[in-house]
Amino acid sequence: MDDNAGGVAAERDLAYQTFSYKKPDNLRRGKGIVQLAKSDIIRGRVQIVTEGGENNLHSHNGMDGFWMVLAGRVKFYGPGDVVIGEFGKHEGILIPRGAQYWFESSDPNEPLEILQMAAFEKGVKLERIDYEPQKLEVGSVDVKVITNSK
Repeated sequence: MDDNAGGVAAERDLAYQTFSYKKPDNLRRGKGIVQLAKSDIIRGRVQIVTEGGENNLHSHNGMDGFWMVLAGRVKFYGPGDVVIGEFGKHEGILIPRGAQYWFESSDPNEPLEILQMAAFEKGVKLERIDYEPQKLEVGSVDVKVITNSK
């Protein structure tokens, strides 16, 4: 075994994190986020998007985003509102760091539930860059943490 690998592991929190997901019952209009689990290099969340919960054109330095629809439909856009893709249940997209995008729920009959996995580049300052004004105030987004550490 490589001694260096053990040293790196000793510097990190090696607690296992288990989680389960259930759509919140008390979600208001807009967006809710359920934080599933996270470490120093990855984060898993489910975003629930109802009417008025779309975001603005933005990008992330130092973060790749993996998105997969659990329920509903989503439409992702790039600069100039060009459609990158529309996705239904168990479909999705990977957005590489630095790529500009925004998305919205595209099924008027079912709220969007979308899994977001984010991977963080070591040594790079994580930064969100907005190219248009934000459509949601930070206070309008509910975050519910349901991770259990072991």
